[in-house]
Amino acid sequence: MWRSRTGRGRKTVVCIACGSSVLRSEAREYDKEGDRWNRHGKQFEYLCKDCHRELCWQPRGELESLILDIEQDGLPQSEFLTRYLHAVEDRYGRPEE
Repeated sequence: MWRSRTGRGRKTVVCIACGSSVLRSEAREYDKEGDRWNRHGKQFEYLCKDCHRELCWQPRGELESLILDIEQDGLPQSEFLTRYLHAVEDRYGRPEE
């Protein structure tokens, strides 16, 4: 026999962006691998509706590979940002002012 669905959605999850706890039914799934349809063996992260609305929906192209090229354990944020800026300028040129 099928289980009752009344308890579904009563589970709480934590928004990965703001850290608030929300009901699972009030959250949106986030799949960092970008393939939410292939669900076998995955654990999803969640965003509250407000944070989900604020996501940038622009294509990220080569962003992950660029970050992996400059990332290093223990790298201070200021150095990471400096490396990121130089890497973007090297790949795409300086922005016009």
